[in-house]
Amino acid sequence: MNELVSIITPCYNSEKFISDTIKSVQNQTYSNWEMIIVDDFSQDKTVEIIHNFMEEDVRIHLIKLNKNTGTGVARNTALKNAFGRYIAFLDSDDLWHPDKLKKQLDWMQNKKVPFSFSFYDCITEKGDVLNKQIQAPLKLTYRQLFFCNFVGNLTGIYDTQYFGKIAISSVRKRQDWIVWLTILKQIKLAEPITENLARYRVRENSISASKKSLLHHNYAVYREFHKYNKIISLFCMVGFLFAQLLIKPRFTKKL
Repeated sequence: MNELVSIITPCYNSEKFISDTIKSVQNQTYSNWEMIIVDDFSQDKTVEIIHNFMEEDVRIHLIKLNKNTGTGVARNTALKNAFGRYIAFLDSDDLWHPDKLKKQLDWMQNKKVPFSFSFYDCITEKGDVLNKQIQAPLKLTYRQLFFCNFVGNLTGIYDTQYFGKIAISSVRKRQDWIVWLTILKQIKLAEPITENLARYRVRENSISASKKSLLHHNYAVYREFHKYNKIISLFCMVGFLFAQLLIKPRFTKKL
């Protein structure tokens, strides 16, 4: 397989991490990719750093937004400018293992499936490896995903020949979860690659680290994406809390 992969990377004030993120893409053993970085009006040296990489690597592209609009708009902007058959996602502070793309694309071809994701591990904000692997059910259904996002955004790849380009929701956060729900609604079942193929950076002040914010944004998914009324959305949140507290921890393993 030598199909083009479009890598969607939104960024905002990412000068501390963007170099390592780009290098992890450049180090891929699968070389037919384009990295579309959309800068969401950074106020630091992020753009300057990206330009330095672009001078040496024509596969890296930068789109600059003229105001801060959020990751959803940034990802959609990148998606509209993507030419690859396959769409992959990598945020500006996360990392890929060198064989990530090759292993996933080979797996998709061998299994004849239009979607893949994998286990991943975690690193601290400073880049130190944490003794933790994030796993997923070996047979992931839409129902399971509905109550708990088991797909790490930094690991997901989908085939546009099967799904088309899946527009990113206008919901402020959790857009990746909505993409995977859209996919699982069509294919019904997905299996993870049971290897660590990426590294998620745990940020000290990230929104995903705030449990209160997580509840707020998950509720918004039920209300705004699924279009449920308040009562049904609250019942869904009970299911989400059950999964978050009692089920998802079973899929976090010490290395």
